[in-house]
Formats: sequence, structure tokens, C-alpha cells
Amino acid sequence: MFQVPWEAQAFALTLSMHAAGAFTWREWAGALASELAIDARPEGGDRHSYYESWLGAIEKLMTAKGIVSVNDLKRRAEEWRAAAEATPHGKPVELPKC
Repeated sequence: MFQVPWEAQAFALTLSMHAAGAFTWREWAGALASELAIDARPEGGDRHSYYESWLGAIEKLMTAKGIVSVNDLKRRAEEWRAAAEATPHGKPVELPKC
């Protein structure tokens, strides 16, 4: 079902956020459908995997609801990039604590 660990983590995050009442399943289905439609457009450039679309949908839904800001997402993505670049091959990437 999942190709890499982050896909399972994105799936689990979505279930946890729904269980916490952050959004309804209808809202989630709409967000995911919108993201998949964007990724399916021929002019969309690089096509995303299903879970890249999933991740984009959860990010957009969480920012639209004010749960996380776009700036916080960008900052955290940069932290991941920097940590990955600083991590020797074969070692786990360690992220600074929030």
C-alpha cells in the first residue's frame, strides 16, 4: 500500500487530524479531489504520485483552516531539506525539535 514511510505517516496524520475534529470527511474528500485534479492537468508540469497529492491536500486543508501557516510549512520543509543534506548516507535524518 505505501511505497515509503512518509506516505504512511501522511495517511496517519490525516486520520489523526480527522479524529481530532479538524475537518469532516466531506472536506477531506473535496481537498483530495481538488489536488488530484490539479495534478492530472497536462499543463501541471511534473505529475505527482498519489501520496504527493495526498500531502498537498492535507497541507492546503490545514492552512485553509488556520491550523498551520504557509510560512510554518515552508520553514519546516526547509528544516527537512537542510537536515537531509547534513545527514550521512544510510543514517536517519534527525530534525530539530519544534
